[in-house]
Amino acid sequence: MKILIAAASFSSSISGLQRHAFNTVHCLMQRPEISALHLVVAPWQAHLLPAVGLSASGKLSTHIADMNSSSMSRNLWYYRQLPRLADALQADIIHLTFPMPVNAARFSCRTVVTLHDLYPYEIPRNFGFPKVLFNRAVLQQCLRSVDAIACVSDATGRALARYTPRTVWQKSFRIYNCVDAERPRSIGSPIPGWWGQTFLLCVAQHRRNKNIPVVLKAFARLMRLGKITSGSMLVVVGMRGPETPRIYRLVHSLGLHNSVQFLEGLSDSELQWCYAQCEAVVAPSMTEGFGLPVAEALLAGCRVVCSDIPAFREVGGAHCRYVALQGNADETFAEAISMALREPKQPPICLPQFSASALAQEYIGLYRKLLTSSAARRNTEHSAALRTRVPERPSL
Repeated sequence: MKILIAAASFSSSISGLQRHAFNTVHCLMQRPEISALHLVVAPWQAHLLPAVGLSASGKLSTHIADMNSSSMSRNLWYYRQLPRLADALQADIIHLTFPMPVNAARFSCRTVVTLHDLYPYEIPRNFGFPKVLFNRAVLQQCLRSVDAIACVSDATGRALARYTPRTVWQKSFRIYNCVDAERPRSIGSPIPGWWGQTFLLCVAQHRRNKNIPVVLKAFARLMRLGKITSGSMLVVVGMRGPETPRIYRLVHSLGLHNSVQFLEGLSDSELQWCYAQCEAVVAPSMTEGFGLPVAEALLAGCRVVCSDIPAFREVGGAHCRYVALQGNADETFAEAISMALREPKQPPICLPQFSASALAQEYIGLYRKLLTSSAARRNTEHSAALRTRVPERPSL
């Protein structure tokens, strides 16, 4: 199989979308069924590839999309240029690592998209008006046009069924995100000025659904009541976004200037260092498609305090302390964090369903199914053409 992984997106630093794309490539590189693997990124993402061990070699080739950083340029590249690149590379499967416009009539190969969430419907404040309407339109167009949809969780699959017609969600499959345990490397602290203080960790972009204000208020309450060690810190790792101004204003009003650190663009090794050193991981999201920080935290042996939402339950099972978001959620989170800190740390949890080997096998199974159905369709069309062919007039 020749697989083209399309991963060009707006971010120039590592985010959940890039990590999914790069992990998918790592999964597939080890499979003998893959004869060629092509990865496409944006020009501002090329520097990320060596850092994640994806320099071109062997069966892997990397490509830089001819686009600029505007949303229009990226959408047009996916709609116009991606089919041409697929033809030039003679790809068997195009795998979009997130929804983008799809010109289905121009593809001569099969298409798959990874669906991470239904945020344009579930949390429209992530996008604002009228941008959310554009995001909904692109999402629906992509889901209608592709041959298969790989949902990263059952929670995402159920959301897909709520917001799309039967013809769309019937072609969906659940294939989890790849989250393999990684041994922390011996590196220095990525936290500026860190001299050994204890800290809580929240891995979240500055978007509405991540609910960062709740953890800020909970942390302030813990400090005020003396339920955490004096000098403790809260470290928030994630890209800035629409909620950044609101978050910073809240830090100011709570008097947390010297106690909260905001970091972004951490390498995998630096993030693993944070998991290994923190006292607990706190995830207060309103809605999620998967819950990558929860899975990573459990694999690292962290205490996890998270909101009681379906995606986190699916990932964390019985290993997390869940908090309902109703009522005074910051008070409830503060109490749950306090209780978690009084318990000993647990050993790392084994989560084989998220391993590279398990998920590579699932992707290969999906690709094979698509290619088999494509071959069957061609045979059916060929047979129909033969049956309807007008016979030549016999010669006299």
